[in-house]
Amino acid sequence: MSSSPKPEVRSYRNYIGGQWVKSSTGETFPVYDPSTEEVIANVAAASSADVDRAVGAGRAAFDSGPWPQTTAQDRGRILFGLAAKVRENAAMLAELESRNTGKPIVEAEFDIADVATCFEYYGGLANKVMGNVLPVPANALSFTLREPVGVAGQIIPWNYPLLMAAWKLAPALAAGCTCVLKPAEQTPLTALEFASWLEGVGVPPGVVNVINGVGETTGAALVAHPNVDKIAFTGSAAVGKLIVKSGADTLKRVSLELGGKSPNVFFADADWEAAVDGALFGVFINQGEVCSAGSRILVERKIYSKFVEAMTEKTKRIKLGPPRERDTKMGPLVSKEQYDRVTFYLEIGKKEARLAVGGSRPKQFSKGYYIEPTIFYDVDNSARIAREEIFGPVASVIPFDGEKDAIRIANDTPYGLAAAIWTRDIYKAFRVVKSFRAGIIWVNHMQPTYVEAPWGGYKQSGFGRELGPWGLEEYLETKQVFVNLDETPIGWY
Repeated sequence: MSSSPKPEVRSYRNYIGGQWVKSSTGETFPVYDPSTEEVIANVAAASSADVDRAVGAGRAAFDSGPWPQTTAQDRGRILFGLAAKVRENAAMLAELESRNTGKPIVEAEFDIADVATCFEYYGGLANKVMGNVLPVPANALSFTLREPVGVAGQIIPWNYPLLMAAWKLAPALAAGCTCVLKPAEQTPLTALEFASWLEGVGVPPGVVNVINGVGETTGAALVAHPNVDKIAFTGSAAVGKLIVKSGADTLKRVSLELGGKSPNVFFADADWEAAVDGALFGVFINQGEVCSAGSRILVERKIYSKFVEAMTEKTKRIKLGPPRERDTKMGPLVSKEQYDRVTFYLEIGKKEARLAVGGSRPKQFSKGYYIEPTIFYDVDNSARIAREEIFGPVASVIPFDGEKDAIRIANDTPYGLAAAIWTRDIYKAFRVVKSFRAGIIWVNHMQPTYVEAPWGGYKQSGFGRELGPWGLEEYLETKQVFVNLDETPIGWY
């Protein structure tokens, strides 16, 4: 196991109105490397007064600053400039993201490349926002204008820190909104580094503000603020419900990408090697800390025992290790809190089902929040490990008998973010696609995600969509304009 020099403990402030500012209370909080449990940064904790200041900066920039006069072409150029800065600093960002989250460096590199792609996509889309001319039955011109919704509060999770920030910032800026971004308190570092480039590429002060802190204080103050026009949130269903209730007081626009318990469904006629690899990748990528993780693995009974055996043998070969080693496939979980949550569910799973592999902390690590990749089998779909989002490297394998049974089990969940189907029968595949209640369906693949395609869920996995033109729509209002061309008086009197 290689070692590297202990990194400098850096200090970060909040970025408000184009300035780096301390918390009004002077409070800070530590940020950790989950592979060593060491503090790597101290970050200013935003109080409600700091949130108010950030929202005020966003409000002023939207209402009376230079941003409303910035053309769509110029906004697009700014987004391309941000993408260029990400690509220029990709190695640093990937290393920092790996250090802060625990994800393997190779995965972090893919994530940072996707960040740049996201800004480039919306840079190209910025000048393609169009209204419509309406053929009304009058001597008049009727048309629509598409306008930015206003000040957007954006709250992002810890599993893909800078990528989730890009998914929200890029369409909001393309639409002409201003933003107050709150990173997850566990993983704020890459978003703060990114903020340091905003002014240099032409983002006016106040257009993007980055505030740090925990959800119960900083996040809650942002959601409740009367001068915030929209909240975009990615995270748990429990917090999403609180946001909807709080936002209702000011009738904010709200979009939510919440949890999942996605079914990864394998029929007996699936391509064998691709299917086994897809089952493992779907639940163990990013340590299982993925909202769309295929953590419910449904296997047709004809191949069930053989499939569980094949998964088990391949899982034993997954390399856990320090995140910055390039052959590492799984690093530690993001925090002590998440480690405790996953180990809690491991104990539940040992009582509810049979354990094929994993189920504990790997013995070779004395430090770090490591969990073995774990497979439970003979799981009933009513079990807690099959119904509750664990957000860790824990798979629940469930047998099924035929197509109708697979559909019934797959849809028997409060969530509906994603699902995958593995079969060589294209007719069966499309029947199942139409039957699944989920926002994202993959056929003979698991987890491909592209900025061009919509991302979001059904049921308690949230509402609204990110990515593609659908992501831009979330930050736009529609204004109807009617121009009378008839000089004849209305004649009401």
